[in-house]
Amino acid sequence: MTDDQITTQQNAVTVFNPNGQSRVVLVCEHASCFIPPALDGLGLDDNARQSHIAWDPGALEVARRMAQRLDAKLVVSNVSRLVYDCNRPPSAHDAMPARSEAIEVPGNAALTDAQRRNRTEKYYDPFRVCLRDVIAKTRDPVIATVHSFTPVFLGKPRSVEIGILHDTDARLADAMTQMAAAHTRANVKVNVPYGPQDGVTHTLKEHAIPARHLNVMLEIRNDLIADSAQQENMGNCLAGWLTDALTALNVSVGAQC
Repeated sequence: MTDDQITTQQNAVTVFNPNGQSRVVLVCEHASCFIPPALDGLGLDDNARQSHIAWDPGALEVARRMAQRLDAKLVVSNVSRLVYDCNRPPSAHDAMPARSEAIEVPGNAALTDAQRRNRTEKYYDPFRVCLRDVIAKTRDPVIATVHSFTPVFLGKPRSVEIGILHDTDARLADAMTQMAAAHTRANVKVNVPYGPQDGVTHTLKEHAIPARHLNVMLEIRNDLIADSAQQENMGNCLAGWLTDALTALNVSVGAQC
């Protein structure tokens, strides 16, 4: 652990740049492919455990660069989304999925209610409480979650490069979309490749929308953030769009970029 991060609650969650002065709170729910040894790899082979079904490759590095540029706090889940998907409520069937894309997850098959509660208490509850507390301690917070997606899904290529997602509150997503249109030739879409109908906006619904905090979910095609240079460039780009979008909404970021 370094000076710019705090890890809490049995290592279930980490806060990077905990003293960040920006009003932006960044979130990366799918930052890690770590599966605790007690779960025996969930019965998956090495390739599956390292693949996109287990995490969002490149997302953490992009989010950390954004945190640096914005001087923002970044809240990160430290376990694979196959163990518990922190962007899902405990009631969701895919909070602990028995199947992800075309791959069966034997360690999640036929989980009992007690086993589901145990995972919720170990991995989701600490993440939820930590994020809630970070938001509560941030004046007029703006919530932005960072994800990545695969170039091909179930055999179908995806042409979209960056998705700007929202649920019922589209204020920040609309402003960011306008900034993207003005500053890039990238293929940027709204609520693509996922949207609220896919159940992917839980963090926004849980932590931002009820209090009317500005919020957005960012999805980046992972072939565009495959190495450190790409990750740094993407982080800089998205931090810039976010700053410009907030300025257009007459909202200060709270720190110099």
